[in-house]
Amino acid sequence: MTSMSAWIWSESFWLPPNVTWADLEHPPPGEDFPRAGHILTALPLAIGVLAVRVIFERLVAKPCAHILQIQAGASRRAQPNALLERVFTSTTSPDSRRVEGLSKQLDWDTRKVQRWFRLRRNQDKPATLTKFCESMWRLTFYLGIFIYAIRYLWVTLSPGQYNYYMAELAFYWSLMLSQFTDIKRKDFLIMLIHHLATITLITFSYANNMLRAGTLVMCVHDASDILLEAAKLANYAKYQRLCDGLFVLFSIIFFITRLVIYPFWVVYSVFVESWVIIGPYQSWWLLNGLLLVLQVLHVFWFYLIARIAIKALFKGKVSKDDRSDIESSSEEETDTSSRNKSHLSPSTEPSNGHVPTGGGTHEH
Repeated sequence: MTSMSAWIWSESFWLPPNVTWADLEHPPPGEDFPRAGHILTALPLAIGVLAVRVIFERLVAKPCAHILQIQAGASRRAQPNALLERVFTSTTSPDSRRVEGLSKQLDWDTRKVQRWFRLRRNQDKPATLTKFCESMWRLTFYLGIFIYAIRYLWVTLSPGQYNYYMAELAFYWSLMLSQFTDIKRKDFLIMLIHHLATITLITFSYANNMLRAGTLVMCVHDASDILLEAAKLANYAKYQRLCDGLFVLFSIIFFITRLVIYPFWVVYSVFVESWVIIGPYQSWWLLNGLLLVLQVLHVFWFYLIARIAIKALFKGKVSKDDRSDIESSSEEETDTSSRNKSHLSPSTEPSNGHVPTGGGTHEH
């Protein structure tokens, strides 16, 4: 066990040449350095964050949703059918040839088969109330932690900055855990990589005493995430103009913070200026590699964001989230009407104005 611990906390990996853990344990008079053991505090705090989230959503977010007349709603359930259920496990949206084959097997018209798959997809989707509560929780955290961070951005280790680091790390651990139960989106794997990179970056920057750079990285992310979550809340409350305005503003702030400030100030400082000051070492390479992973994700997300923002500007409405599987259930029809219109081609399903998460975000 001792050898395993020594390998995990190897000074040759974590620290610059001629620096030891003992040096960090006994800083010069009047100074204080972060200690790697502090990071362990975030793990039980993450459980506490999840508990606070549950309480917040029940006592704050849901009452706010009711004030805005956002209801949970109850989507219709597809009638039990063993054959279609087996097909659904392999493909949730069968092509027209597969639909025609199922129609002949069941003696159903194609519209009824299509409607069954639409109902089956929708019954697994979260309600607008669930999405509203999730976004309101994230908005509250991002806004509060961003305001708190501004005060400690320019100082070295202090009780306030330690609290900030532990709060952010605990929050992202909670996002990592809740990602498996929250709303599922198409970029699940990308967000998983994002959360892992963020947690590792926060840990490394704290253990390596890169507190100013680490604080700035987290502030850069939180600044745009505040506007994103606000736009989503406006969307769920059906304030479309407010949603469009907030989303365009979010797109601008995202570009400035994550494609300008982040690469040309933060990454440049950590990669180039720190090379001059202390030189590279093993964890330094890993730290900068993770910063570059985040930058690649930023470029990918901005591509999606720009497409939606352009549609919002020229068409007057934020389009459907490219990462979302949510569908409209407004097209549900009765069996009688579908038989009467079986000669018509399937109508196009309208988008609901979903906007992407950042990570927003989370990623982070």
